[in-house]
Amino acid sequence: MKVAEVIANARRIQAAVPAFNIPYLPMMTPIVHALRDENCVGLIAVARLEWIKFEARSIAAIAAEYRRTADPKFTHLHLDHVPVIDEDNLRVDYVADIRTALQEGFESVMVDGSRLPLADNIYATRTIAELAHKHGAAVEGELGAVMGHEAGPLPPYDELFASGKGFTDPDEASRFVRESGVDWLSVAVGSVHGAISAAARTQKKVEARLNIEVLEKLRTATNVPLVLHGGTGIRKEYVLQSVRHGIAKINIGTATRQPYERFVGESIVKAQDAVYDAAVHVIKNDLEISGLALRIENERRN
Repeated sequence: MKVAEVIANARRIQAAVPAFNIPYLPMMTPIVHALRDENCVGLIAVARLEWIKFEARSIAAIAAEYRRTADPKFTHLHLDHVPVIDEDNLRVDYVADIRTALQEGFESVMVDGSRLPLADNIYATRTIAELAHKHGAAVEGELGAVMGHEAGPLPPYDELFASGKGFTDPDEASRFVRESGVDWLSVAVGSVHGAISAAARTQKKVEARLNIEVLEKLRTATNVPLVLHGGTGIRKEYVLQSVRHGIAKINIGTATRQPYERFVGESIVKAQDAVYDAAVHVIKNDLEISGLALRIENERRN
């Protein structure tokens, strides 16, 4: 089953497919094992910053590790955030990175033009959609500002949430989906990314909430599967509500990265065991999606 069909079927049954980010290559094996053991389909995801600022090494290295460890029944390879303008406000050769990933067999790709004006974001995303669809790959875009990767401390979270700063606008989202040709849309409704600076990587994430009213407006306005970035640390009741209001893919990073970093100094094996335990906890307890692979397969047959 192609990944676009997986996500579409998840949306129909009101479930969310997890996308586990891999900033360190040895994390991939335990996450694949966790998905398989929980009979859960999921995405193995890597973002540009994870080979620039962490140790995912390169697009080719990620693809090679995936070919070595993947279980096609339960896993799909996804290229996460490739920004047009990155977190350091530098222009990125995003087309070249995404073209390389498609040539390496990535099944879905994300172009992040969220730091651009709306028309420019649409143009950049449409460029990637046309390229990726020729390869049979799905495309994710982003509209709105999911905070957390910027330099310096965030403003107080309650202040951010109350102001709605950066939240995705439903009218803009409708236009964006219609004109860009994306398959999925990453939206900003209150979640935050895990910090990537060396000083903040080990800190506990803020306990985020989600504006479900805005999310429901986005679901109605776009009629495509919606994506929640910064999935770690959101109160569980909000996560489960979000799935009933259009979220069909949830990105998980901090929940598995921090256990790896905590134990890798002792041994790779201990760090991998910690990643496995964390991934199982996310699947079984946080998202309640053990057995998701079977549920999606049954939906496909129906």
